[in-house]
Amino acid sequence: MLQVPYYPLKRVNDSFGSDIKRALERVVDSGWFIRGQECSLFEERFATYCGAKYCVGVGNGLEALSLILKGYIELGRLEPGDGVIVPSNTFIATWLAVKAAGLVPFPAEPDEETCVLSLGSVESAFTNARLSGVAVKAILAVHLYGRLCPMDRLKAYAEDRGLLLLEDAAQAHGAAMMCSASEDGVQKVCRAGNLGDAAGFSFYPGKNLGALGDAGAVVTSDESLARVVRKLANYGSEQKYVHEYVGENSRLDEMQAAALSVKLPHLDADNARRNEIASRYLAEIRNPLVRLPQPAVSASLSGLPLSNCVWHIFAIHCRQANGESCRDAVQLHLKSCGIETLIHYPTPPHQQKAFADAYGVVEYPIAERLAREELSLPLHPNMTEEEICAVIDGVNSFEGC
Repeated sequence: MLQVPYYPLKRVNDSFGSDIKRALERVVDSGWFIRGQECSLFEERFATYCGAKYCVGVGNGLEALSLILKGYIELGRLEPGDGVIVPSNTFIATWLAVKAAGLVPFPAEPDEETCVLSLGSVESAFTNARLSGVAVKAILAVHLYGRLCPMDRLKAYAEDRGLLLLEDAAQAHGAAMMCSASEDGVQKVCRAGNLGDAAGFSFYPGKNLGALGDAGAVVTSDESLARVVRKLANYGSEQKYVHEYVGENSRLDEMQAAALSVKLPHLDADNARRNEIASRYLAEIRNPLVRLPQPAVSASLSGLPLSNCVWHIFAIHCRQANGESCRDAVQLHLKSCGIETLIHYPTPPHQQKAFADAYGVVEYPIAERLAREELSLPLHPNMTEEEICAVIDGVNSFEGC
């Protein structure tokens, strides 16, 4: 029986040939491993790729988000105790970053079809926060599964109320959308990382742009924020032994930066391949017990095909006619077919022990239902035709609990 792994990391990295090994050897031969030329070069390239002015390499995606929030506290845009609107169905790192900065996560339910925040859900959360006495000062929009939030609408809403609009782009490397018309009346394409005031990225190995270990970045066009974040991430220091802030140690090392520089030029092609496979799934999976995600919306940059979803995760939702979840049964069936699947994410943040004391009595039914029903199918740029067909056939052959 054909075995279809969820994400064969070695196969993915081997697709870059010996380029990664040569890059790592170059770092070893240089004798310089922290805050060197490789990091500076990647920061410049990734900022340009995102269409932003600045990129600050940091230790991981969680720290990227918390450093943005801490940076805006230092700049006076936020104060400890302020509320930050977050999705109720995200990975817990989004909530942890808000708490780490001394701020208050205020959940908003996602749109059930897209699984990301909508303008309506943000409006409702903002109103509920005011009624609860929480002063909301920022929206942290998570591009879950690689799908962009409706950032044009959220940006207009945030600007009207003087709120910061931040991106958790940990799963959305390269996702793009048509931006509002510029002064000359010409629409342009904007990528994740350039759709709000600042964005946090993760380069965890399994991401669309993955390092060989933990790594992350803050991307922004806000020069003041970039300078503060760079200091905060380096013990609060810009000059050696001179510490302006109570900082921390969160830096992108030379090894990871070198590997990321090898992979970055291939990201758009890899995302295009992900979109091809997702399109196959959307067209050929036909099972009434399985709800498929919405198709991606296309954009184009200099003839390069881009979309608002880069399919970091292809999430299906499994529900019987009586409304009960059949996700676990689908997962067992696919396992019997040799197909590995994952669940993103089985328990929403408000039901985790870390947050249960503050949020456990509040229900977020959409997030809870999505958590019961979600199943992630294998999808990566190096899938074979045989593997793609096996996944399609496996899902279609499920007949019920």
